[in-house]
Amino acid sequence: MDAMLERCKAAGVKSMIITGGSLHESKEALELARQFNFYATVGCHPTRSGQFDSFKGGPEKYLQQLDKLIASHLTGSGRVVAVGECGLDYDRTHFSSAEVQRKHFRSQLSLAKKYHLPLFLHSRAAHDDFVKILREEGFGEDGGRSVGAKGGVVHSFTGTVEEAAELMDMGFHIGLNGCSMKTAENLLTTKSIRPERVMFETDAPWCSLTSTHASKSHLQSLPPALNALYFPQATKPEAFAYGKPVKGRNEPIAIGGVAWVVHKLNNGIPFEKITEKAWKNTVELFGLEELM
Repeated sequence: MDAMLERCKAAGVKSMIITGGSLHESKEALELARQFNFYATVGCHPTRSGQFDSFKGGPEKYLQQLDKLIASHLTGSGRVVAVGECGLDYDRTHFSSAEVQRKHFRSQLSLAKKYHLPLFLHSRAAHDDFVKILREEGFGEDGGRSVGAKGGVVHSFTGTVEEAAELMDMGFHIGLNGCSMKTAENLLTTKSIRPERVMFETDAPWCSLTSTHASKSHLQSLPPALNALYFPQATKPEAFAYGKPVKGRNEPIAIGGVAWVVHKLNNGIPFEKITEKAWKNTVELFGLEELM
């Protein structure tokens, strides 16, 4: 952990938002955020939606516990800055059925309204239902600000140009990472994201930028000095060496590589301007003014 944080500092990473994927994980995320002076989200990932129903006391009690966790961590070091990760994932209904996902996605939206927090959203192969629920819950325009919410980001976006446009028109940001840049079609979508709606992320330890992705051709022009910071030489897990990242495990340092690909897709726009815009979008949405 210490070595990873050292690499992040060298690569220009100023802070992190640690994602909660369940009630238990949200507690862990908040504790890590407090320990390292980062930020966290509180919510339940769609693939864990079944935990609402299996929880002692039932779904209402689970939601109540998420509510209490948010209420007790709204200020100070390690605070909660978004509700989520929540949404729909129809690629993995073997974990939680579509019906269960829809029910508990909807219930979590109430927390964003209550605490005026942005949403940290997940949408996989479920765009129509995803948008339908958001609209029905008052998030159809300006990110739901008319119902007390504060927009949000659809993270790790892998949808189409048309889907991205609809979400941006509704007032949401689009989070781009390695998974957003696997194919030529992904790159078309990535290029279509409006500057005022773009965000960069890594989703570490997943969603690496790899040599088999369409993004690879754009990373080849990354200056050697930056390449050494964003993609340092890694070791296989069985040959772990302190100070070196582990092969196959994404790290926050790679966010610079994500930004570089977006820079290359937008010919003529300087790298620094691309990164500055995404940075300002992130600070504004999540209320991280102390980082400015």
